[in-house]
Amino acid sequence: MTSMPPHPEATPAAAPGTTPTLVLIGHGMVGQRFLEELADRGVTGRARVVVLCEEPRPAYDRVQLTSYFAGRSPEDLSLVDPDFMARHGIELHLGDPATAVDRTARTVTARSGLTVRYDALVLATGSYPFVPPVPGKDSAGCFVYRTIEDLLAIEEYAENARTGVVVGGGLLGLEAAGALKGLGLRTHIVEFAPRLMALQVDEGGGRALRRTVEEMGLEVHTGVGGKEIVADGAGAVTAMGLSDDSRIETDLVVFSAGVRPRDQLARDCGLPVGDRGGIVVDERCRTADPAVYAIGECALAADGRVYGLVAPGYDMARTAAAGLAEALGAGSGPADGFTGADLSTKLKLLGVDVASFGDAHGATDGCLDVVYSDARSGVYKKLVIGAAGELLGGVLVGDAEAYGMLRPLTGSVPPVSPEQLVLPAGAEGGAAALGPSALPDSAVLCNCHNVTKGTVRAAVAEHSCGTLPEVKKCTKAGTGCGSCVKSLTAVMNDELAASGATIDTGLCGCFPHTRAELYEIVRTLRLTTFTELLDSHGRPEARNGDGCEICKPTVGSIIASLAPSVGADGYVLDGEQAALQDTNDHFLANLQRNGSYSIVPRIPGGEITPEKLIVIGEVARDFGLYTKITGGQRIDLFGARVDQLPQVWARLVDAGFESGHAYGKALRTVKSCVGQTWCRYGVQDSVRMAIELELRYRGLRSPHKLKSAVSGCARECAEARGKDFGVIATSNGWNLYVGGNGGADPRHADLLAQDLSDAELIRLIDRFLMFYIRTADRLERTSAWLERIEGGLDHVRDVVVHDSLGLCDELEALMAAHVTHYRDEWAETLADPERLARFVSFVNAPDAPDPSVRFVPERDQVKPDLTLLAGPTLPVRTLEGTSA
Repeated sequence: MTSMPPHPEATPAAAPGTTPTLVLIGHGMVGQRFLEELADRGVTGRARVVVLCEEPRPAYDRVQLTSYFAGRSPEDLSLVDPDFMARHGIELHLGDPATAVDRTARTVTARSGLTVRYDALVLATGSYPFVPPVPGKDSAGCFVYRTIEDLLAIEEYAENARTGVVVGGGLLGLEAAGALKGLGLRTHIVEFAPRLMALQVDEGGGRALRRTVEEMGLEVHTGVGGKEIVADGAGAVTAMGLSDDSRIETDLVVFSAGVRPRDQLARDCGLPVGDRGGIVVDERCRTADPAVYAIGECALAADGRVYGLVAPGYDMARTAAAGLAEALGAGSGPADGFTGADLSTKLKLLGVDVASFGDAHGATDGCLDVVYSDARSGVYKKLVIGAAGELLGGVLVGDAEAYGMLRPLTGSVPPVSPEQLVLPAGAEGGAAALGPSALPDSAVLCNCHNVTKGTVRAAVAEHSCGTLPEVKKCTKAGTGCGSCVKSLTAVMNDELAASGATIDTGLCGCFPHTRAELYEIVRTLRLTTFTELLDSHGRPEARNGDGCEICKPTVGSIIASLAPSVGADGYVLDGEQAALQDTNDHFLANLQRNGSYSIVPRIPGGEITPEKLIVIGEVARDFGLYTKITGGQRIDLFGARVDQLPQVWARLVDAGFESGHAYGKALRTVKSCVGQTWCRYGVQDSVRMAIELELRYRGLRSPHKLKSAVSGCARECAEARGKDFGVIATSNGWNLYVGGNGGADPRHADLLAQDLSDAELIRLIDRFLMFYIRTADRLERTSAWLERIEGGLDHVRDVVVHDSLGLCDELEALMAAHVTHYRDEWAETLADPERLARFVSFVNAPDAPDPSVRFVPERDQVKPDLTLLAGPTLPVRTLEGTSA
């Protein structure tokens, strides 16, 4: 490493009586954070601040870059308030990168020819993607994955591609793979290391991650590298040769094999850089020139590391801003020097939670590993424990719920055994749910902004912060990656409770009551409209108002759930109820990316006749719909315009189909295996039971969606333990499991009761579902409800099995009313011309289809033809970072 000679304290050397000028080169996440720190310290009021930015847009959230493909626009990703620059007098030059620094004259020259003299210069030039030196890397169809412009170029090129390869299986590589998969490409990941995310996870975590990624349909190649890119006569990619002499036919290659510090400006002006890159800085983020600072990924920190995570970059920004503020006589004193950072990280990659913290690989002498691994559910947890019992680090794959509590405990002895910390909820001997009281005040809750538990407590106790937004504004905690928000909320509520303050548990700004309390009010008083409820039980300032986007769908769901019992009309699009519904419920269909809708007819238990299959095929063919078999044993039809929905459903209803309620917070499906009727291992008729359950609970509105499954034997082919309520056959009857789910936060369901008869099983499910609907919070899955409700599974068992509260007759009566009064929403809609009138693209032109809903062919079907946000002409970023 290149060493840096010591130098005296730097002071912006403006001439007496003049305003000093600070120049920032680079406006990424770290650059914007630096500007915010300057503003907070009053520096922008004492100095001219000039920013030279290479990209055509202000700083945006690069951590969430892939969310662009999920529908977020570049504007949504922006980190800069619209008036921030003007409010603080900052001069921002977009699309005009610095090209030269003259340290003798103290000037910076931009590509446009602009020359700015500086008194202090901060380099925040970030990093550039590393592209392996393989032959053919400059072929058409080769991209890097770093900026919004890169994504726009990839999106455009992918329109005519079928297969893509991502070179690199690290953090950004998996993000890129998810993007290609989302664009409809068959996707390969090529990683030279023996496992995915080799820097973050160990061998066991890598196995779990790979298994989950491959189950998503991605093809993983580890332990091999790219040998060459094969191009056709026009110079476009056709294949990639690998180091093991295999070959992948592909139309597109994305290089995401790591990054390198962008330190060329520093090299050109004679500043010391490390042997492997990075501008050498001291603990105050100063270079060898006392007037020049370097922060973020371009800097080689005082501990000899280049940090590629955003949190260390923010720490450097804070350190540099504090030093400059001190030199100008602004701010409240210097920040601590930057001597290194915690590399802990928690991310969601391809929908999979991955986290690592502390000594994740167990490099400490004498340490031991405590491991929990569930290959079927893709969950892997490892804690590294020191000789004295202290927690040294860990790896979490598939379930990182405990990360927010485990990471702050690093270096201390946990209050419970390590085994309890890794076992899943519901397992014998675990799991222990650690609350914020287990953490010391010195524990860092927000790694992005280095905010401790003590700071959060002080925000509540000393600065009178009583809500999460107030705590965020006061401390900046929770405004980075957001992984700490759950812990922040718990600490805030504990501190409020300890001070005797009343914690506002109201649903929203319109109601002071929880969802469960509103349910009881509606049920007891037999209220049938939102207006009645708001005017009689809303907050005073909200009465006679319209409600908000939180309470309207919540109350709409409550009224729909209780409709038969309170005398309300159960049809959700009549009268006032229509205005309360979420987007999908407005047209009884799921809205898709391009403004079209999907259609999901109910197929109870997954059983369907050939005649009904033919009807679905004919409907899809006649209306040009994309057809997909779902994981819930149904058939989705995508691409219908809103005006086509009644026409499609008329055909389906005539054939005996009903709404599958895929658009609503209601029962979705009850999956089944073929059971004892066909399978030689089956011990009960799982298909019959699944059909009976699905027909019983169809249309049941609830706080969140409901999924179920019935397995005909212990081999569990229907995956019942991953459902809100799951049934597994035994030789003596049925076992009932509750509180499971897959998705973002997978959880195995817990055994509620066993060896039940058919009647006993249905009676307990009736009670369980109605007790959940009665007591759950808004948008709370059964899994989260079961862990939150006081007493957990034992309490729920006491209520629904042993009738400890005397509620079971009432719960059964509510379900009986639902079953008796069920009506298919689409059959009801088709029978009423007034209800059909809402299904138009344009109210003032009801016969005109929406011209923006367009499709292009793909794999003998169609896919949305999405308009690029950048317009028809895109600047294409080459591998060298220049524009073509």
